Amino acid sequence: MELDLVEISPNANPPVCKIIDYQKFLYQQKKKQKELKAKTQKVVLKEIRFGPQTDEHDYQFKLKHAEKFLEDGAKVKAFVFFKGRSILFKEQGEILLLRLAQDLEEYGKVEQMPKLEGKRMIMFIAPKALKKK
Repeated sequence: MELDLVEISPNANPPVCKIIDYQKFLYQQKKKQKELKAKTQKVVLKEIRFGPQTDEHDYQFKLKHAEKFLEDGAKVKAFVFFKGRSILFKEQGEILLLRLAQDLEEYGKVEQMPKLEGKRMIMFIAPKALKKK
């Protein structure tokens, strides 16, 4: 009949077997895996770059972008980039990022507090859970 004997549960007592078309069985398994993969949400990461002496207007402009990213469900990676001797203003960079976190409190929550890595001070903000309709 062109069918195969396939062992389904080898640990059961007695072992469970089925008589099926093995190629069709493999195809259906692959199809299920593909469906599951399609249903998973992909995490989008958006970056926003500041300088240690970012002006108020520039800050507000970038804040609006961050709000939009979080509303769309993307994570935001905000960082202050220190060039040359500006590394002396570490405190200003941290204050800037904490202020950003405070301003974005209603849109998302801080996943990682500001942390200095080389010439960058990085902070991650994750969006708040989206309400299902």
